[in-house]
Amino acid sequence: MKDKVVVLDTNVLLHDPEAPHRFGDLRVVIPMQVVEEIDRFKKDHSEKGRNARRISRLLDSYRARGSLADGVPIEGTNHGMLQVIFCQAQALQDLPAELQGGGGDNNILAVALEQMRCSGLKQAPEVVLISKDINLRIKADAVGLQAEDYVNDNVSIDDLYTGFRELSTDAETIKTLHDEEQLPLEAVADPEGQHLQANEGVVLVDQRNDSHTLLARHQGNSNTIKPLHWLQRAHLGRIKARNREQSFALDLLLDPSVALVTLVGKAGTGKTLLAIAAGLHQVADTHHYARLLVTRPPISLGKDIGYLPGTLEEKLGPWMKPIIDNIDFITGSTPGEEADQTKKQRQREPRNAWADLQGMGLLEVEAINTIRGRSIPHQFLVVDEAQNLTPLEVKTIVTRVGEGTKVVFTGDPYQIDNPYVDAESNGLTWLVEKLKGQPLVGHMTLTKGERSELAELAANIL
Repeated sequence: MKDKVVVLDTNVLLHDPEAPHRFGDLRVVIPMQVVEEIDRFKKDHSEKGRNARRISRLLDSYRARGSLADGVPIEGTNHGMLQVIFCQAQALQDLPAELQGGGGDNNILAVALEQMRCSGLKQAPEVVLISKDINLRIKADAVGLQAEDYVNDNVSIDDLYTGFRELSTDAETIKTLHDEEQLPLEAVADPEGQHLQANEGVVLVDQRNDSHTLLARHQGNSNTIKPLHWLQRAHLGRIKARNREQSFALDLLLDPSVALVTLVGKAGTGKTLLAIAAGLHQVADTHHYARLLVTRPPISLGKDIGYLPGTLEEKLGPWMKPIIDNIDFITGSTPGEEADQTKKQRQREPRNAWADLQGMGLLEVEAINTIRGRSIPHQFLVVDEAQNLTPLEVKTIVTRVGEGTKVVFTGDPYQIDNPYVDAESNGLTWLVEKLKGQPLVGHMTLTKGERSELAELAANIL
């Protein structure tokens, strides 16, 4: 049987420090160049720094099993081996002239190519370079080396769970559900035999009249579905659902039995607006939660503006502008209303609303990199732009949730500014697929833009 070797790039270990354990009984090779690069990250205060320290501790723990240069058994496998290898001068000379300078990616390529010519083996091993760096994978292909992305935690964005489905039924079933406000699951069975996930939305369509519909939801891990028409009695100021996906989203956001909600959708679909409106309602009106806590990754679009002066709150100000915009919309007046107000008064009102909410202790802005180590009880936590988080960062946030807290993740997997994740490896889509079907979790994919006709046009065409 042909031996198979995987060579890991630095970005794979920084993305997932447990990556050496993900390849079963294969031989895992870590070039010394990778160890050097990890050492440069270990003092970083970001998630990359923490991951660098974790992989350093992991490699150090394996030294007790033997020589890393010769290879040591990987815990939890039958034949898996972990090996740290230097780049040999001869291997560099075998690279094309443009890549013989050494250092960085070239050393990693040289180590991978050298593994293909391992002496002492009857048959050359199959070597695969695993990297999240697209350019390194292109280089590897150019020198005849097999290269792959690290896909252990990838989720196919095309197959992402939507959170709801359409089911055809008869008019009598729809009427019974509307009048009695619940039905057993068996009454609306999927013709394809697929079971409804916990908290999955259902659009019941009259098989004889497709304009006759009713929105309902499978309630947690119960054996019943309930209609959503109670939402007509919920008052969120000027905010109301404009389409069926937003109706399902509000139903999840306003249900205290659903402790975690994920909202995925393109720009303008109302993800953040609905989350903030539902949070403010349950904090200021129903007092179900003590505080609305808002956080988002400080990753900018385009070139970074550099360090900002002032207090933590002042530093977070530019990153929280989208949240302020949403609170402005929720608390502000509709154009044409209160015509007797002066222009100056109308401009000042939203700013006062933001400051007043903070002054009353109902709203708190949190830097996402300070959330580690905290316990957050009885709060409505909104994590905006979650598509820029890694799976490990998302896990860190969810494990901070205390008793009585609801956490909402919102984001657009197609608008990612973090260079270390993409539409299929980011923490938001990973979270959706990992937790779908759990009684405490709900998800909704929003597809119809409601910001403006122009925004919808740009999101669909540009």
